[in-house]
Amino acid sequence: MNPESPFHEGELHVQQRARETQSAQKNGRIITNSMAQNVIQFIKQQPMVILGSIDDQQNLWASVLLGDPGFAEVVNSQTVKLDLTRTFPNFDDPFWTNIQHHYQVGLLFIELENRRRMRINGRIIDRGNEHLQIAVEESYPNCSKYIQRRHLVEIKPSKYSPLKRQGNQLEPDQQILISSADTFFVVSAYPSRGVDTSHRGGNPGFVRVLNEKTLRIPDYLGNSMFNTFGNFAVNPRAGLIFLDFQSNRVLQLTGEPEILWELDDPTQETGGTKRYWNFTLKYCLETQLTQSLNWEFIDYSPHNPS
Repeated sequence: MNPESPFHEGELHVQQRARETQSAQKNGRIITNSMAQNVIQFIKQQPMVILGSIDDQQNLWASVLLGDPGFAEVVNSQTVKLDLTRTFPNFDDPFWTNIQHHYQVGLLFIELENRRRMRINGRIIDRGNEHLQIAVEESYPNCSKYIQRRHLVEIKPSKYSPLKRQGNQLEPDQQILISSADTFFVVSAYPSRGVDTSHRGGNPGFVRVLNEKTLRIPDYLGNSMFNTFGNFAVNPRAGLIFLDFQSNRVLQLTGEPEILWELDDPTQETGGTKRYWNFTLKYCLETQLTQSLNWEFIDYSPHNPS
């Protein structure tokens, strides 16, 4: 990797293949190892963070952590602290086991209502029963594209529901959840650079279920940096999480991605990129959130390919 570039060889390869190297170099200037003042206030306001972690088999997992606004605190420009006493963790989630062995994590703070998001890649430097402290290694905002706006009306107590289902293939109702989704989150990783957590969105049906173990996802025009695809290119592992905004179900998948280039796209479902990626399932978990969330849908992103 060029020490003057924020990108590793996988990202550079994908940028070149997509013919977006120049745009990537320009946009890559936003990647830093610290957080600006405006980010500090944004993080403090959030009731939700999407987390990425690695298990002891090197599988990647995406998780969700909810809490009272303010549970995430910026200690300084290079450190984030999560106050677990103000959160509602689900201890059936692999995240809690994973961080006992692997300290690299990816955080995505996303405010669906205002289409704002902040990615933080780092490592846990202090872990206790009541807190996690993360040293920031990469931090950068993302644009508002493809985010469906939702307002979180309330978070209220819910009866704890233990692990519901686990397996190595998708059940029919899980396939319906995925094929009707307009939002999911994806975790990727680069061995020496850490874990990255990102958002994917589109109109319902943008994720196609090819069979009980395989999904196909279009890759839209983005910021040209190809952080997720770049990680896929050198480390073909991924973790996905689908949140059921109606019933508080959580579906977590881990498996292997494959980038597909220059496929026929007569209906323009990729928005003109002709890029897709397949996801082959290795293992899935379905649980229920420990709190009941009341989401109010506002509108779809105007950038979604129709």
